[in-house]
Parts: sequence; C-alpha cells; structure tokens
Amino acid sequence: MTRGTLRIYLGAAPGVGKTFAMLNEGRRRHDRGTDVVVGFIETHGRHKTGEQIGDLEVVPRRSLEYRGSTFEEMDVDAILARHPTQVLVDEYAHTNVPGSRNEKRWQDVEELLNAGIDVISTLNIQHLESVNDVVERITGVAQRETIPDAIVRKADQLELVDMSPEALRRRMAHGNIYKPEKIDAALANYFRPGNLAALRELALLWVADRVDESLEDYRERHGITEPWETRERVLVAITGAPGTEALIRRAARMAQRAHGELLGLHVSTADGLAGPRSENLARHRQLVADLGGEYHEAVAADVAAALAEFARAENCTQLVLGASRRSRWNELVRGSVINRTVRLAVPIDVHVISHEPADTEEALPPRRPHRGLRSPLSRRRQVAGWLLAAIGLPVLTFLLVQIRADVGLETVLLLFLSLVVAVGAIGGVLPGLAAAVVGFLTVNWYFTPPIHTWTVSEGENLVALIVFVVVSAVVSGLVDLAARRSLEGKRARAEAETLARLTADASSPDPLHALVHGLRSAFRLRAVAVMTRAEGAWIVEAADGDPVPASPDDGDLVEEIGPGAVLVLDGATLTADDRRVLNAFAAQLAAVRERARLSEEAASASALGQTNELRAALLQAVSHDLRTPLASIKAAASSMRQPDVEWSAADVAQFLATIEDEADRLNALVGNLLDMSRLQAGVIEPMVRFVHLEEVVPAALASLGDRARGVETDVSESLPPVQGDAALLERVIANLVENALKWSPPEAPVRVEAGTVNDRVALRVVDRGPGIRAAEREQVFLPFQRLGDAPGDTGVGLGLAVARGFVNAMEGELELDDTPGGGTTATVTLKRAP
Repeated sequence: MTRGTLRIYLGAAPGVGKTFAMLNEGRRRHDRGTDVVVGFIETHGRHKTGEQIGDLEVVPRRSLEYRGSTFEEMDVDAILARHPTQVLVDEYAHTNVPGSRNEKRWQDVEELLNAGIDVISTLNIQHLESVNDVVERITGVAQRETIPDAIVRKADQLELVDMSPEALRRRMAHGNIYKPEKIDAALANYFRPGNLAALRELALLWVADRVDESLEDYRERHGITEPWETRERVLVAITGAPGTEALIRRAARMAQRAHGELLGLHVSTADGLAGPRSENLARHRQLVADLGGEYHEAVAADVAAALAEFARAENCTQLVLGASRRSRWNELVRGSVINRTVRLAVPIDVHVISHEPADTEEALPPRRPHRGLRSPLSRRRQVAGWLLAAIGLPVLTFLLVQIRADVGLETVLLLFLSLVVAVGAIGGVLPGLAAAVVGFLTVNWYFTPPIHTWTVSEGENLVALIVFVVVSAVVSGLVDLAARRSLEGKRARAEAETLARLTADASSPDPLHALVHGLRSAFRLRAVAVMTRAEGAWIVEAADGDPVPASPDDGDLVEEIGPGAVLVLDGATLTADDRRVLNAFAAQLAAVRERARLSEEAASASALGQTNELRAALLQAVSHDLRTPLASIKAAASSMRQPDVEWSAADVAQFLATIEDEADRLNALVGNLLDMSRLQAGVIEPMVRFVHLEEVVPAALASLGDRARGVETDVSESLPPVQGDAALLERVIANLVENALKWSPPEAPVRVEAGTVNDRVALRVVDRGPGIRAAEREQVFLPFQRLGDAPGDTGVGLGLAVARGFVNAMEGELELDDTPGGGTTATVTLKRAP
C-alpha cells in the first residue's frame, strides 16, 4: 500500500492562522472533489475558525475517562474505517490522554499515513524538541508537549504561516485569539513584541535549514556538483598566520553586504607538521563565531583541492584567500596554492586579498643621504656581491687557464663580463666596479698576449678590455640607480599609507591616542607624548611608548601644536624628508585638539541651554502651578478669619478640607521638584534590597488617599520579591497611578497588576483614557511635559519623569504601551530577587 503524504502548516506562535490555513486547504480540495474529512480540530472558541469547517465531514471524537474527568481525543479507528482520501488533524505535537491508542498525536498520524491516507496538520515552532529550551529562555514558558525534529523533517510538505508581531498583537487586542479576560496578561507576557519577533526569526531559520536540506538532496539525486547561487555563502581560508583577522573581517563584510553566510575553513596537512600556532587558530575561530560565521577544519595533503571540494560541498558562492607571502623561488619550487585553488574552484568566485600582518604597522623606510658610491642596497646583498666576486673570479680564472689553448680572448671576455654583470646586479656599484677592475687585470695577465705581462701587444685586445670595463661599470651603475629608485618608491608608498592611516586615526573614537600611536610606529620612536602647560607644570594629554617623557626636556624633538601644547618625540633621528610626514601628524593633532575643545564648548553650551530651559519651565511652574494651591489655601484661611461672617460647622470643615487637600497637592508638587533636582544632579542612590510588591502597592495607593479608592489591584502574594528600593518604588507606583487617574474616566477604574516575565517581574498600571500616540510616548517622560490638559490637572509635568528616573536608578525599565480597547499601560520591569 502506498504511504500517504503529510503536509504541515508551521507557525511561530498561536493565532498566526495555521488552523485557518489548513481548513481553507481542506475546503479547496473538497470543492475539487477530494474526499476530505476533519479528524480533529481545536477552535479554542474562535468563531471564525469554526465557521471555516463549513460543510466538511467531521469524524466524531472518542471520549475517555481520566481521573474523574472526561476528555475527547481523535478517533483513529473511526478514521481508518472511514478511510478518506484526506484528513485534517490539528495540533500535531499534542499529547493524548492516558488510555488512548497512542501516547502522541503524531503517532496517530503515522498510522493514518501508513494506511495510505493523506494528512494535513498544524504545529507551532515551540513544540520542536531542538528549540524547546531556546523558546523557554525567550518566553519564560516551558513547553511540555514536544515532538522530535526528525519526525517533522520527514513531512512531504512544510509550509510556514507567517505574521508580523504587530499584526498578531492587533489580532490579539481585537479578541480574535483569546477571550477578553486573558488578553491583557497575554500581551504583557508571552505575546510581547520582542518574544514574537524572536519566535518568528526562529521559525524562519528552522524552515530555511529544512529548505537547504531539500535542496542538497535534490542536487545529490540529480548529480549536480556545481554550486547554485540560491544564497550567498562566503568561505574564507584560515591559515592561522598573523594578519588573518583582517582577512576574516573582510570576508564577513562581503557576506553581510550580500545578506549571506560566513564560513571559515582551516586545512592542515596530513602530516600535521609546520602548522600555525594553536593560539592563533583559537583566536581566529572565536573571531569567526563572533562575526556570526561557522568554523570548520579539514586534514588533507592537497590544500587547494580541499578548499575547492569543501566550497562545492557547502554550496559556497565566494572563496576568500589571503595573498601569498612566499618568495617567487618558493612558489616555483613548491607551486602556488592560490593559482591551483583558482583552477580547481571553477565556477566559484575567488577573491585574493592582500593584507598586512596584524598588530604591526609598517614603519617608514629610513631615508639616508647617499654620498659618492655608497650603495642603497641592503648590506646582505652587498656582502653577497663581494662573496660572488671573491669566489667566482678565481674559480673562473682557474677553469679557463686549464683550457686556455682552446678558447679565444672573445670567449674569455664574455665569460668574465657575465660574471661581473652578475656581481654588479647582486651587490651594486662597488662590488661590480671592483670585479670589473680585477677581471680586467686578470684577463690581461693570463689571457692577453703576451701572457704573464701587463702589456697588450694588439690594439684590438686593448679596446676589448676597455669595453669590458666600461660595460661592467655601466651595468653596476644601472643596478645602483634602480635600487635607489626602488627605495624611493617604497618610501613614497609608505608615506602615502602613513598619511592614509593618519586620516583613519583622526576619525577613530579616541583620535588623540590613535595618532600618537601611529606616529611612534611610523618613525620607530621610543616614546611620543602630547603635553600642555597648566599652572606651571606639564600635563601629558596622550602618550605612547615607554618611558613616557615627563617634560619637553626629556625628548629629542619638540614640535608646537597649539597655544601651550607641544608634541614631544623621544628617540627621533629624522631627516628632512621625514619632517614632511611629521608636520602632517602635528597638524592633525592640532586639529583633533581643537575639535575636542569645540566639542566641549558645544556640550557646555547645550547643558547650559538645557539648564535655562529647565529654569524657565520651573519659573513657569512656580508662577502658575505652585501659586494655584497657595491661592486656594490663602482664600480658605482668609475666609475663616473674617470676623463679620458666621460660618457653620460644615463650612469650616469644608475650608479645612480645602486647606488640607491643597497642602497635600502642594507638598506633592514640591516633592516632585526636589526629586527632579536630585535626578538632574545624579545623587540618587537607591538602597537595593528584596522588595515584595504586595506590600509596596497598597502603601503607594494609601499615599494617594481617597483619589485611589476605586483602583483595582491584582498583585498575588505568591509573586517573587524584586530587587529595588521600597521607598523609591512606592513613589513610582504612586506617580503612575496618579497620572492614570487623571486620564481614566470614572466608569473605567484604573487597574494595577503584576506578573513574572522570564527572570524579571513586571508591574502594570492600566488606564482606559484616550491613550498616547507612539510618537509621543518618549516625550511625556521629559520634565515639565504635559500632552493636553487633564480635567482638574494642576501638576507641573514631572510625575512620569521622576518615575522613570527612579526606575532607571533601580536598574529597571519603564515603558508605555497601548491598552487593548483604548488607554495606556505603564509597565515597570524589575529584576527578580535571586
């Protein structure tokens, strides 16, 4: 019997529309004439979901008794007896009631598939075994019903039902998922925007991996070895050599720009010899992981073949290699790994990146004045030239003397000329000229008739000897000139690179120290310091090297970079050409110091402006909001003191109540002003301890008096304590409740509730007022800010600002969000006590 096919609708969270999509598919197939039945559907009381069943045949459920209660499960026997073409089964990961045919519903589905029945089912990402712990860390809710990933991966079709967090929360707020009494708690806990975004990403990544597996299977079945560029994958070859960090970062940037994946591969030789330092590999492996990539290792005798094979196996589209630092001779003898990789990796794009060794900066090549015949070549090459002349000339002379009768003078001169040219090419002008002179004398003595004399009998031979010396001198001079030009080119390139680094250092987070470090590295100095004169003493602003000069007198060179500021260089032996680069560093240091001074002045001006704004707002508050309760107190007291009026006891009581209420309001306003000044001065030091919300909330409401009489509370005594300051937290809750009371209508009481979210405790103050637009929610936390006019509002706009300041001081968070059905919810999140 042919096994049935399994199609699964996968969702990131409840309510995204999995069951709805499954029923729609079932209805479409039913309308096309397919025999479709409903095996088990869980509507969770959602009317629109129930309406989707329509005229589909529903197989009656099986009732089971367990611990005195009756439960309903899918009747597998009835479905097998009915044997439809297609069956719809909801909640694929469901655990059946004990006494059922199978422990899990997916096992029931397996029986239906084995009977040749096609099944369409639904599943949420949190039920997959491989991500169960991740989901628990994200949401704080443990999922007990899980299903092995291998079972889901065997599905013939897997379709993701996707919905943005905002759209899902709107569905929740409109009552399309849960009952109204559960909406607030769900939105504040499991259905928080961050939770939904993380679950959505988790589902997308899991489905993407499943697609990759299907693609690899297809390519293997059809013998496709060339990579398909369905997604960019950048492979970087890691050697463990210094400078590989820059190569890895370059490859990571390429992958990020293409929205692709980064892979790192280290290939070690089969014998394991001459490998890189283990600490380098460990650092590179960690860097790949930090950049979001995957690190791999392979052992192979042929590094190029291993790179190409791995790139094809992983369907990589780009391969990044570091430029070789081996000599030309080494590459000729052993072959080029880069060239071989390029040939074997076709059609993968291969990038060869030139990079400098890490943690080192190339210093400027020293420029020394060249006087007379002083060679610009390295001492090593000059010594090699002298050795070649000292050994080559006697050896060549000895060999030619043995066959003197068989060779002519022209051949002898050509052989000596070749040797002298080689000496000049290697050692430069001095060894070349010396070899030419010695060669001239040797040929004259041993090979020019009459031999063993310094005379030359034939004029033609004399001309040949003179030409020999001239050619040798010219070749040696050209070699010396080329070496000089090469050194000047290197110097120019190094200067250009140094000036380029200079620009980069000037834009770094700490430009002054970066420039000082770059200056010391460029000129190989012992130490560099930037000093300023203040109160008769020198102060070091930035320094690099050891020991750091304590004053300008400790340096070898001092440059002025501004009024009262100098640049001190220790160990400086600079030429006139070096001064040009040094002047560029000095100018950049002066510009950086000036920019820092201007930034400080701008910051000071900004702070002064904010202070002026605060002062103006405070004066406005004092002139209006503080005078209003004072005027009421003054009026009530003056009325009571009038001798010509007889006040009744009720009138006196009303006057006293007015004085008391206005004094309390005035005390609250002054308290908020004092709290705001403490926050502005940064002197709030909370006494953090274990605080129980069920004790703090009643105290906060009691401080509001009769105004908080209608506030509803739902703070369980079973809540864990939080880390905070009880006095500050009481003020926070009082300010939030007072603000909510101003805006909430009398028929819709303010509600205070609390619950746990992961390792934190969230306290919410919910009102049913007009709400606050998302663009204005941060504005209400600024001092002296009031959006609109609340009825009877005499505040100065400090309540929310003080509340957030206190919450931040306790390392918590205070956020505003919409209340489902209208209004604003203020959420205070604090750390749960360990």
